[in-house]
Amino acid sequence: MQAPDKTGGNAPEFSVSELSGAIKRALEEGFGYVRLKGEISGYRGPHASGHCYFALKDDKAKIEAVIWKGVFGRLRFKPEEGMEVIAQGKITTFPGSSKYQIMIEALEPAGAGALMAMLDERKRKFAAEGLFDDARKKPRPFLPRVVGIITSPTGAVIRDMLAGFTERFPAHVLVWPVRVQGEGSAAEVAAAIRGFNAFQPGGALPRPDVLIVARGGGSLEDLWGFNEDIVVRAAAASEIPLISAVGHETDWTLIDLVADARAPTPTKAAEWAVPKYSELVDTLEKFSLRQRTGVRRVLDGVRTHLKAAARGLPKREDLIALPRQRFDAADRRLGRALIANTRAHGTRLARTGGRLTTAPLVHRLSRASERLAALHARSGQALANRVMVRRRVLDGRAALLAALSYQGVLARGYALVRDNEGRTVRQAADVGTGAHLSIEFGDGRIAATADGPPSPPPADEGPSGIGMQSADGRPTQRPLAKASRPGGGGGQGSLF
Repeated sequence: MQAPDKTGGNAPEFSVSELSGAIKRALEEGFGYVRLKGEISGYRGPHASGHCYFALKDDKAKIEAVIWKGVFGRLRFKPEEGMEVIAQGKITTFPGSSKYQIMIEALEPAGAGALMAMLDERKRKFAAEGLFDDARKKPRPFLPRVVGIITSPTGAVIRDMLAGFTERFPAHVLVWPVRVQGEGSAAEVAAAIRGFNAFQPGGALPRPDVLIVARGGGSLEDLWGFNEDIVVRAAAASEIPLISAVGHETDWTLIDLVADARAPTPTKAAEWAVPKYSELVDTLEKFSLRQRTGVRRVLDGVRTHLKAAARGLPKREDLIALPRQRFDAADRRLGRALIANTRAHGTRLARTGGRLTTAPLVHRLSRASERLAALHARSGQALANRVMVRRRVLDGRAALLAALSYQGVLARGYALVRDNEGRTVRQAADVGTGAHLSIEFGDGRIAATADGPPSPPPADEGPSGIGMQSADGRPTQRPLAKASRPGGGGGQGSLF
């Protein structure tokens, strides 16, 4: 009997992708959406793609988590390392690494205690960065011309603040409407702070002299937008003095700590922003009275002091007697000092002049003259040698030119025949009857006229020739060339 096959030979065969897909479908269909409580671990902020990757863990286990870029932008609470949260999402797998994970779609702290712990952690972090230091806080302007308010355009807060401005001191108020609660409120508040700071002086809208961030009271969750990192850093970077008026007097947020001033209520912030007109008038009258009284007292005191000083002043002669005596003594010493100084300089000049001689200069001139004479002799010899070499080259080239010149050929008994246009006649066939010719010999030229066509020479004659006429009109025979034409025929031979 054959033993059973324990290798699973009858089991169906899967590819890696098929098995991974089957596991993925089993997890997604078996769990679906879940709410998972755990501590965030390994969070390093959004990836370059905008997605976030980290893990949720407790004391016994850990599960990977991912938040896609679109979901991360809508989260009310952003994940932080070590935060205990409740995440809601879908269980799935990542086939590329054979790991299961949760795709988070909603995130919230695990209770109010977690919110307070997160708030304390952020407070410590910003304090360590120095954002709460009093040294960096800017003073509020005494009488601002333009006030910028960042709050909700509806509700009692903005109405109470505008009424406060009207009662105390009318001012130009700019309201930047924002949401002060819920998703996206923190981004809108931060954008409003940066927007007011971006106003340029002299622009279409006046640049505020002071900013007020205002909101009514509420729970910790309602006010959480003013604890966000983006709002705190925008308030810290504001170049315009900023007053925080968020919540009631017992409420506090991180923007209260980073702002240049914190008002207990929005109405109180309006009172802090501008002074009261009636109080200004009363203060101005008091200052005017104090100024007049003070001026009179100062004038009386100066007058009394001047009279006392005039009585104690010494006479002019007594004041200048001692300086005059010192001047006379210095005048007497000056003449003697000048003479002594001149003698001292004369002695130094005499000692120095003794050391000045012309011997070194004469020696240097003698050596330079000797070198110049030697160089002159060498240059003359070199020039003579160079001229001799060039003369030899020139003589050789002159001899070569004489050997190759056609005048040398004429001197050996040949003649050069040209027509009336100066062209060289090379063949007798090129000469017609009556043609005017110029014949050049070694000792000169003669003019000639051809009297007939060329004829073959007799058998006993030497070189071929043509009939020519001399200057007196008598026919004569002149040899055209000593060399006969190729092939033994008659006619003129070529010189070249």
